[in-house]
Amino acid sequence: MAKSIEAKSGARVNGYGLFFFLIGLIVAADQVTKYILSQAIPLNKYKIIVPGFFNLLHVRNTGGAFSMFAGAGSGWRQPLFIALTVVVVCVISYAYGKIARDDTWNRLAYICITGGALGNLVDRVRLGEVIDFLDFYAGSWHWPAFNVADMAISTGAVMLLVSLLRGK
Repeated sequence: MAKSIEAKSGARVNGYGLFFFLIGLIVAADQVTKYILSQAIPLNKYKIIVPGFFNLLHVRNTGGAFSMFAGAGSGWRQPLFIALTVVVVCVISYAYGKIARDDTWNRLAYICITGGALGNLVDRVRLGEVIDFLDFYAGSWHWPAFNVADMAISTGAVMLLVSLLRGK
């Protein structure tokens, strides 16, 4: 674990405090937006926001990223996704503690990935599937529907890729 530092007040501050706080904000934003959407739009219905470009829709994803394995048997799929999420969160939490405190970029990347993973994990445990609601498209081509948790995971992954390309 990261070493504790003494704050000006004399209280001990754990290096994971901000990590868990920001992850909590991501999970909360994800769950609140999913709740609001599921109350406003019936399952498998949509509302056009920007014609020809963006809809809000209410769909459920039983698969992984981009609906991978959505059609596979559910006997192994759900436990696999839950176990993988737990492993990823544990690995990232450990790695977060190994990053230099001044490496804000990579710390934020890990926070985004972990918060997003936990946001979708809440859905998997609670519902057995993930609520997706953002639908971007051009003509008949639609990007796979996604949610706030997916945006956080993607943002974190891009940040890590940028860091890797920059040689950090």
